[in-house]
Amino acid sequence: MLKTVALCAAALAVPPAAGCSAGPDASGGKAAEPASLAELAQRTDCSLTGKRKVEDLEQGNCKTARGRYVLLSFTSDNGMNAWLEEAKPWGGTYLVGARWVAVSQQQTLESLRGDLGGRIVQGDAHGPGHGAGHG
Repeated sequence: MLKTVALCAAALAVPPAAGCSAGPDASGGKAAEPASLAELAQRTDCSLTGKRKVEDLEQGNCKTARGRYVLLSFTSDNGMNAWLEEAKPWGGTYLVGARWVAVSQQQTLESLRGDLGGRIVQGDAHGPGHGAGHG
């Protein structure tokens, strides 16, 4: 569990989109199918760096013309849902598919959605003055 939390924190190091708010983006798109980390990287033209793997997930970083983003692939829906529940309170924007998540800014994720499918989900809103005393 500690490794999962550490990976969560690393994924959230990608700067969140300004003005994020809670709630999914329900706009249509192609269906997102389960994919390995390597398959996600290939579909988005990314050469993975900083790859990490623990029991229930694999993570890698990408930097392309679209922007910087983190890709995560999970072994189960339960593992992905648990990761999202831990990550969303920290804010951020997520492109969520079938047993995978991409983390980046809204504009980058909208571009990736054309290749990967999925839905865009916002983490919790964090306004000015947030930070000190959180938790």
